[in-house]
Amino acid sequence: MGKAYEGDETRQIALDLGFIPVVPPKSNRLEPCEYNREMYKRRNEVERLFRRLKGFRRIFSRFEKLDVMFLAFFNFALIVDGLR
Repeated sequence: MGKAYEGDETRQIALDLGFIPVVPPKSNRLEPCEYNREMYKRRNEVERLFRRLKGFRRIFSRFEKLDVMFLAFFNFALIVDGLR
């Protein structure tokens, strides 16, 4: 959830579904709401991981027909990324 989706309705839907929204309020918001700054920083790490995984063409294009093979290559890509 990015800043563009931080409206009251969207935030309430996320809360109703059991999610904890960690989006900073927009600068023009009249009543800024609280958010966890550390969790928002961690969100950036996850987004960077997905960007690096897209470098593996087999994951991005989903060449594997079987779910087992796809998950195996996904795990392999995570190991290779961890070793870098």
